[in-house]
Amino acid sequence: MGRILRRVAGVRYVDEELLDRIGRRMYARDEPGAALVRAMRRDGRPGAERVTMAQFERALREGIQAVPDAPPELVRFFSLVDAVPAWVDFDLVERGAGVIRRLGRTASDVLLQLSLIGGYRFGGPAELLVATGGLSGATAMRRLGETETWSNAVARPGGLRRDGEGFRLTVHVRVMHALVNDRFEHNGRWDVHEWGLPVNQSDRAGTLGLFNSTLLLGARALGWWVSAEDARAVMHLWKYVGLLLGVDEDWLFDTEREQNVFNYHVLLAQDGQTPAGADLTEAILEGQRRLTEGRPNRLRAAYARARLLGMLRCFLGRQSLEGLRIPVTLPWAVPPVLVKNLVASLLLGRTERGRQILERAGERFRDRRGALLFAGARPRVGPLPL
Repeated sequence: MGRILRRVAGVRYVDEELLDRIGRRMYARDEPGAALVRAMRRDGRPGAERVTMAQFERALREGIQAVPDAPPELVRFFSLVDAVPAWVDFDLVERGAGVIRRLGRTASDVLLQLSLIGGYRFGGPAELLVATGGLSGATAMRRLGETETWSNAVARPGGLRRDGEGFRLTVHVRVMHALVNDRFEHNGRWDVHEWGLPVNQSDRAGTLGLFNSTLLLGARALGWWVSAEDARAVMHLWKYVGLLLGVDEDWLFDTEREQNVFNYHVLLAQDGQTPAGADLTEAILEGQRRLTEGRPNRLRAAYARARLLGMLRCFLGRQSLEGLRIPVTLPWAVPPVLVKNLVASLLLGRTERGRQILERAGERFRDRRGALLFAGARPRVGPLPL
């Protein structure tokens, strides 16, 4: 992956100053999120200063003005997330959302195979996922479902407007990350010297890169034609999402090239693979048994697993698969996907009617997949671990 990023981004030399910043920000947190979390913890804080979950939920749902006598930290936090910078172009955001909706299953494939499992090759975030209980197939599928529920909400029409579900879930995710960081930073179970802060600014910015330029890179690798204008729109959507998540603003990028240069340096800064990555991958493979259209079906479950293995061979390569203890198979599943995506993007994607067809097909796929990942329950994101 590093060689590919270096090639597509045109990286000619390593930026040592950027590497240094990435290293230092592994020990930096989302300070506004951390301040809110401190006010939410039961630490003897005076009642007027303590933020309750009910107050946070109401402010998120109805706006800070709906909270009587809102605590100062709650007011400060929502003054940040409610402010829309002048650079945000909601027409461009909507265009980017439409691109993501049309990708349909391809977006889910890239998220799972290249972004999620590909990220398990490095120590740090994988250890945190294990520490928070991600080593069963059911838990792995639920967490994947929660991530996709959030990313799907972000891409819905109007999702990132103040009253949109994508906005609310993004702010929810930000506070969830701040709560997890606070807990593991102080509970003695996390080696800050070895890994940096549990949820640090470098990892957060790197994770954002998995949803924007990595999504585009993976979709193109699977045959989906994306115009320069559409790619710019996708990058703009995720730039605003990154702002809402509390990613440092100097690491919010407008272009794929800027993001890919950054992603390349994040890869250089990563620790080597640990057993946690292979354990998490095994949980994902185990969880493929659940993707059987709601009823036991060994043939369908076997196909889902085999398809995943075949596509991982294309995305990650033999060496990475062996490191993650993934069976190495031929990439047989990729050619049919390439043909389907070329036809969809180059023929249907050229007309308004065709784009509508692709969006509806993508929505149907997301609905079916959500039902499978949550075993029939209503798709949602995880509750805040206060």
